[in-house]
This record gives sequence, structure tokens and C-alpha cells, in this order.
Amino acid sequence: MTIRVAAVGDIHMGPDSEGLLRPAFETLSDCADLLLLAGDLTRHGTPQEARVVAREVRDLPVPVVAVLGNHDHHDERPEEVTAILRDARVSVLEGEATVVECAGGRLGIAGTKGFGGGFVGRSAGEFGEPVMKEFVRTTRRSADSLYAALKELDQRDCAARVALTHFSPVADTLAGEPPEIHPFLGSYLLAEAIDTAGADLAVHGHAHLGTEHGMTAGGVRVRNVAQPVIRRAFNVYRLGGD
Repeated sequence: MTIRVAAVGDIHMGPDSEGLLRPAFETLSDCADLLLLAGDLTRHGTPQEARVVAREVRDLPVPVVAVLGNHDHHDERPEEVTAILRDARVSVLEGEATVVECAGGRLGIAGTKGFGGGFVGRSAGEFGEPVMKEFVRTTRRSADSLYAALKELDQRDCAARVALTHFSPVADTLAGEPPEIHPFLGSYLLAEAIDTAGADLAVHGHAHLGTEHGMTAGGVRVRNVAQPVIRRAFNVYRLGGD
């Protein structure tokens, strides 16, 4: 059996875009078993913008699972944004896991926003000034929480597992972005967590000028679903046999 995963990130909704995605989202039951939202759901992380997103996804015909992005933190009220989305029955993850019952089997999703730091050979180190150490430690804590969430799914009888982040775990999907900003778009620590714990698919956003397809060193498929990359309301990915 096949599990059909719809995903999109970086929809950056505000009052003037309300209703834009709803018609497409209402067709999800025809093509997907669930919808993943890969962060940057709002423009500035305000409760007003979060309520727009909530109305866009409330009472959809499939479950919705999300992580927040850096834009959703900008107004420094991520807890309020999360509460508004959860009130609309969105499962918002931060270092947590959830299981969705699909026709093709139980799908486990482990989610975290992630953070920057760069990739093997060109990455920031946990050395020097306190602010630099905290930058890298923030990424490490996020990667550790992703690993723990994926491992938790080992005990939950899942047919497949997805790692959902906002920041990228690999450099592959950043192709098209200026190399100078790659350290601010993702971290290899996320990929290490995914490969060590195991997953069938990794989904992220954040890199608007990036590339859709990538892969971790361990062979896990990575997909950049930032809306400016996929150029549609969502893409659908299939897990398992037909």
C-alpha cells in the first residue's frame, strides 16, 4: 500500500492572501492522505497572520502536521502562533513526533524547526565567543530533538517515517541559493540525526531559490517544498509500494 504525503512550506500568509490556498487544499482527499507544512506559514509571526493560516487549513479533509519557521518566530510569539494553529487541529511539532493513520499504513512524522550552521567542510564550530557557541548549540539541540523524535517512532508501529523541518538538512536542495548564505539555510547536523535514527523521507522549506530534490549521505530522500520552489499549492510524495 502507498502513503501519499502532500507538503508545502513558505506560504507566508497575511490578511491579503486569505483564501488563496483554500480551494487547492480542499481537494487534498483526492490525492493525499495528509498535509505537511514545512514552516514560514506567516510573514512576521503575528497572531493575526496565524489566524489567517488557521482559517486556511481548518476542517480540511486530511490531517495537517506542521513545524514553524524563522518567520513564524519574528514577532517573538511562537507559543501564540502554535496555540492558534493547534486550535485549528493542526499538529504543530517542535522536537516531537506524531502518528497519522493512513489508508496505506501508519505514518510517523518527527518535526523540528531546525537551524543553521552549514554543511560538512564548511560549517560553524562550537568555539570562540559565547554567542557563536550558542548558535551552534541551538542547531545541535534541534538535531538531537529530531533524532529523539524519530527514535520514538520505532516504538509506534509505523509503516514509514518522515522528518519534517524548516531548515535544510543537506546542501543539495540549496542549489540556486548564493553559497555565502548556505550556513544560514541549514545544517548537516539535521542530516546526521535523520541518517542515524532512520527515515523514509525528509521534507523542508526555507530555501526559496533552492532545488526540490536532494539526498542525505545515508540515502534518505530530501525534498525542498518551499512554495517558490515547487510553484504550486503543494506537492505529493509517495511512500511504500503501489
